[in-house]
Amino acid sequence: MKIRVLPDSVANQIAAGEVVGSPSSVVKELTENAIDAGASLVTVNFRADGRELVQVIDNGCGMTPADARLAFDKHATSKITSLEDLYELQTFGFRGEALPSIAAVAEVELTTRTEQDELATRLVINGGEYCGQEMVVAPKGSNFKVSNLFYNVPARRKFLESSERETNKIKTEFRRVALCHPEVAFMLYKDDAPLYNLPATNLRSRIAAIMGRHITAQLLEVSTTTTIVRIEGYVGRPEAAKKRNTEQYLFVNGRFFKSPYLHKAVMAAYEKLIPQGVTPSYFLYLAVDTQKVDVNVHPQKTEVKFSEDSEIWQIVNAATREALAKTGAVPMMDFEDEGEVDIPVFDGSRERGFEEPRATLNPFYNPFEVENKEPHERVEWGGRTVGSVATGGGYRGGVSDRVEPYPTSVESDIEREYESSIIDFIERGEGVVEQELELEHKPEVFKGVLPIAGGYVATTLGGKLAIVDLARAREVLLYNRYMMMLGNGSSVSQSLMFPERMIFSQDDVQTLAENYDYFASFGFDFSVVDSNSVDFVAFPSEVEHSAVEDILYDMLDALRDGVALGERARKERLAQILSRTRGVKPLTTGEIEAVLESLDGCSKMSLTPDGRAVVRVVELSDLKALL
Repeated sequence: MKIRVLPDSVANQIAAGEVVGSPSSVVKELTENAIDAGASLVTVNFRADGRELVQVIDNGCGMTPADARLAFDKHATSKITSLEDLYELQTFGFRGEALPSIAAVAEVELTTRTEQDELATRLVINGGEYCGQEMVVAPKGSNFKVSNLFYNVPARRKFLESSERETNKIKTEFRRVALCHPEVAFMLYKDDAPLYNLPATNLRSRIAAIMGRHITAQLLEVSTTTTIVRIEGYVGRPEAAKKRNTEQYLFVNGRFFKSPYLHKAVMAAYEKLIPQGVTPSYFLYLAVDTQKVDVNVHPQKTEVKFSEDSEIWQIVNAATREALAKTGAVPMMDFEDEGEVDIPVFDGSRERGFEEPRATLNPFYNPFEVENKEPHERVEWGGRTVGSVATGGGYRGGVSDRVEPYPTSVESDIEREYESSIIDFIERGEGVVEQELELEHKPEVFKGVLPIAGGYVATTLGGKLAIVDLARAREVLLYNRYMMMLGNGSSVSQSLMFPERMIFSQDDVQTLAENYDYFASFGFDFSVVDSNSVDFVAFPSEVEHSAVEDILYDMLDALRDGVALGERARKERLAQILSRTRGVKPLTTGEIEAVLESLDGCSKMSLTPDGRAVVRVVELSDLKALL
């Protein structure tokens, strides 16, 4: 006989592959169960990125001894009793798969008590095998301890992601549940140290507590009620949209879900308001008739289906546009003008009673020149060096009659000194490697300068016509400089007269603190003020002040995404981000000549660090074809 019925322990381990893929899945399932139990306080603690322990404690309704034992049986649930209940779901869980799946691949201890019981029950299950049950003293609610996850499935444990990535996934699941229920207090601990302490509050305050207080000023309220769907929440101002934005959240009937379809509805409302390649923040909460939405699509329950999806698309788009209209970004007709104050407008026909002062602005003026850099002492925070304070000395401010923008002849000399240390720009073996154009160096590589509109210059290279992208050429030079700094431990900073405070999310502040040495090696200097605030006292000398915030967010994203990379690959990625040209003014002919002279000193100059062409040579045959 070839057909056999699998033992429950094996079946549960197979089911665990769908329900429990990582420690973050355990956090998700147990916190959602706590909410379903009516908890007003949920505490999560994990150790060793969830491999050693995931513990979730709640003050919900708890379970009787009989229910506690039955809860670990497959398809045992208190959430539904019939098929019809699937179409009227008001809870997170309903399949009855989470607890048996978790117990099948871990060592589980549950302590739980209802309000009516005098004693709690303590239940132990290891690898799906019932080990025992006893009565103990404990408060009302439930306390789940999930230890040694995947201890009996070593292949799955081996393929868990890196420590930092697993921690970030746990934080992501925690944030989703916390954002879904601002009326519930949440606490998150890593290795018994607090990461989040979120008291019960309103939605706006909960978003600010998780994402950072800086986001409060960027939020626009959304509130729309129709016969199909009610939408509440917030969308971000267009000017706050970011390239690597992870602040997009959709919820339906109190449940987080993903929907590329509705994401397009939001993005369509921002059409022509934001540059291509950036994404706004949004936190939208949909309330739909439970009979018109199906959440029983996938065990992870992050995919849903709407019976009126096209109508909901239109309503989400319209609600977002209405919120944006409050800023004046989107035109909105308004025929009600009663009670408005008529503001007189100067029409230019009357005699002017004042004379506007003439104002001039030099965008490259720097009133402070650092001569004797102050000695600093490092500041420790959380066991790490996260800043410095002056211990003496000083710097002298000065006003220059003539400001020489980058690159100067002196900087060109410095660039030539870097020739011996220039590295290959392409990350060999990591992603697609583009074929680099090898250029033959001769005593006089570039001759002549003919500026072209759009940031290009025509010149000659070895007797042939060459077109150089000046912005990309500058990237090459800056990349070489930053990599040289990393190699010899030096950095060049522009000190600020007064500290500049920047607001970040708690995760961003933690990443900044943990990677202080990386940022310091590039010329950043800062001190952590609190869980959301950082004071910067110095920026890299070549970074435009207006671009600092975008650069920092890109660097933070790169550090989080590159946790699996080696030390050198992470440094190269950060150097690439810093070297990108942002907000640079057009160069004069003399400055262009200095760029080409410095570029000539590079052993490999035809591609940027990420593989974009810097120089294109026009062959004689191509010229003949054009003429």
